[in-house]
Amino acid sequence: MNNSWTDRWDDRYSKEEFAYGEEPNNYFKEQIEKLNPGSILFPAEGEGRNAIYAAKSGWKVDAFDISAEGKNKAIKLAEANNVSIDYKVGELETLNYQTEQFDAIALIYAHFPAEIKADIHKTLATYLRKGGIIIFEAFSKKHLEYLAINDKVGGPKDIESLFSIEEIKSDFPDYEIIELEEKEIELNEGLFHNGKGSVIRFMGKKK
Repeated sequence: MNNSWTDRWDDRYSKEEFAYGEEPNNYFKEQIEKLNPGSILFPAEGEGRNAIYAAKSGWKVDAFDISAEGKNKAIKLAEANNVSIDYKVGELETLNYQTEQFDAIALIYAHFPAEIKADIHKTLATYLRKGGIIIFEAFSKKHLEYLAINDKVGGPKDIESLFSIEEIKSDFPDYEIIELEEKEIELNEGLFHNGKGSVIRFMGKKK
């Protein structure tokens, strides 16, 4: 990833207010409550709202992001909530996670650059044990229609960075699909996710 991509997120996360709020994503919260706590990885976790919720719920939490500013906010949020998380800064291939290390992986608005997003998904899948769970919510390709009406809903502005059901099936082929749908939802997350949008939601169990 180039420096401008990192700079963009450092700038967004350097502000005092939390870009996407301090509360967990609704879909993530709903799904994580169905699982027994274990070890969980949060890619592109930003300011830590979902990771901290998992830690408070008894999970052993690992997270990473390219933004050092995001980590700083996440660690402060963890301290404020009297929990600890293992948060690394860097690109995935440099972080030395292990095969079948995690019981769950949460990809919540983890919009990686278009040219590497499928490869990252496939690498992440190797870190999940058999029987482990993927929880995924991110903007769908249809979301551009919503973004054209309301810029405040947020999300990538190029269709290649957005997701389709077909891409999720291709990126995570060896999974029992518990849920996979494209859905219109109302977002109210901090400064940058506000209004109606179109998302892909996926809950899958590794075979």
